[in-house]
Amino acid sequence: MFNGLADWWDGVELWLAQAWFPVQFVLVMVVVVPLCLAAAWVLDKLVGLFARRLTPGRDDDRSDPSA
Repeated sequence: MFNGLADWWDGVELWLAQAWFPVQFVLVMVVVVPLCLAAAWVLDKLVGLFARRLTPGRDDDRSDPSA
């Protein structure tokens, strides 16, 4: 199964490398950019989640200002 996937990917890679530059550009804009944006969004959410769990809240360190 892995050999079939590797052969398929080699064919796609060869086709893309030999494609006309405007076709390559459009494929990058349509496929790669949204994938990178989604990965950055997920990483941002994960880092924010871990940061909230590892650091004390703002209200934990100071006294109540209304008192």
